[in-house]
Amino acid sequence: MKKEEKELIFNLLKNASALDNGFIDNRFSTAPLFVDDNSVQENTAETISESDSSNKISLPASAETSSEKISLQETNSGKTIDEIKTKILRCTRCQLARTRNNVVPGQGVEHPDVLVIGEGPGYDEDMQGLPFVGKAGMLLDKMLNAIQLDRKSNCYIANIVKCRPPENRDPLPEEQSACFSFLEAQIHILKPKMILCMGRISGNKMLNTESPVSQLHGKFFDYNGIPLMVTYHPSALLRNEDLKRPAWEDLKCFKAKLNQITGAN
Repeated sequence: MKKEEKELIFNLLKNASALDNGFIDNRFSTAPLFVDDNSVQENTAETISESDSSNKISLPASAETSSEKISLQETNSGKTIDEIKTKILRCTRCQLARTRNNVVPGQGVEHPDVLVIGEGPGYDEDMQGLPFVGKAGMLLDKMLNAIQLDRKSNCYIANIVKCRPPENRDPLPEEQSACFSFLEAQIHILKPKMILCMGRISGNKMLNTESPVSQLHGKFFDYNGIPLMVTYHPSALLRNEDLKRPAWEDLKCFKAKLNQITGAN
């Protein structure tokens, strides 16, 4: 591929990203130094897939696998949670868009006390378009209710990825990266007082670590000025009842911190 062709593709992707997100993605803020290839590669990952009917452009592999986080300062502060939801519903940034039944943007109240972040939708969530509505979701509701939290009154529930990975596999790093700017925008708009991460995938992505949940749970971390705790995913508790006691201790500690922040008894 010629240098000029690469520059054209880069600019097309930059413009498409800006139109979709409402701001310039950090991945396109600085243009790479392009050079001519020695030979043309067939089926290159940088090929743009453009549909006349949908006018959607696929991201190059290099952009999809980028782990760079979108700066919160670049998020349009005028956006609403409903506007972000609209963008999420029409997203085709990664391969999960081809296998989903429904997108699962999130559910809850605006300006919640707590933002609960899971891994990604499962079968029931994919069918209903709502987060945590299966067996694990029912257990999550009980866990939250035990510390006076509810998605209908003071919580918002979201996921690292908004579409179900096939067979409920772990979302791939490139799928997480493609979706993460949506979650960042949600955090920027919702402005939760605290964040509760459910499970390894959520905790690892939010904290940029690969540590196991057994090392992360029950501790407080700082996420852009917001206290964040990781605890065990409800699915893990359904598989291993021995984890229920440490999870309950995590929740009690989390509630005590929230009470301290809000001034509640």
